[in-house]
Amino acid sequence: MQVSVRDNNVDQALKVLKKKMQREGIFREMKLRRSYEKPSERRAREKAEAVRRARKLERKRVEREGF
Repeated sequence: MQVSVRDNNVDQALKVLKKKMQREGIFREMKLRRSYEKPSERRAREKAEAVRRARKLERKRVEREGF
């Protein structure tokens, strides 16, 4: 991942880098890897995340279609 620094504005470049890392999910992955997660816990977490995503998509679809 690369960010260019323009006019010695390091603060702006850092802000852009953090935003890119957030979009890629790097911070989330670092948080998950801090400690060991049992395979059964991982499956449960991933299933719960999938349910949340599905509900969110359904809410957005209903809102868009007006049902």
